Amino acid sequence: MMIAGERTVLRRVTPDDLPLLAGWFADTEFVRWWGGVAKSNDEVALQYLGREDGDEVVQAFIVLHGDVPIGYIQAWNDEPLIGGIDIVLLPAVHGRGYGPDAVGALARYLRDELGWKHITIDPSVRNVRAIRAFEKAGFVPESELLDPRDGPLLVMTFAPDAVR
Repeated sequence: MMIAGERTVLRRVTPDDLPLLAGWFADTEFVRWWGGVAKSNDEVALQYLGREDGDEVVQAFIVLHGDVPIGYIQAWNDEPLIGGIDIVLLPAVHGRGYGPDAVGALARYLRDELGWKHITIDPSVRNVRAIRAFEKAGFVPESELLDPRDGPLLVMTFAPDAVR
């Protein structure tokens, strides 16, 4: 399954992606805004290949620009039709518009194809670049929350009609 944006394509993660993901998540610069701590192969296999844990479902995708993998994006939900998106891109591709494109494509897919009613994303309040990218993708600030691991986060809701 593929989800197409204008500049990116999202394809489902498969077990064959484990070496790629393990390499990415072992890089502290890659996970800077995801706790800043490198992950082991076992942690990556458990957390980033997609999963169903009780009520939580995680749909995992590789972000591609052309044929080149440039990042990871996931959609999670623990309530029917309500959930969130997380994304991390290779530092070398930051600032090129791939993040907003991938996030917007996934949010539209979740809303239009799967019928999700409420979609959020929650960047660090210090990650100004991500906040701007998510606004370009159609997200608006909703509230702040304090995460014990990542500090203050800005909860943003997908509301593309309010943004444009």
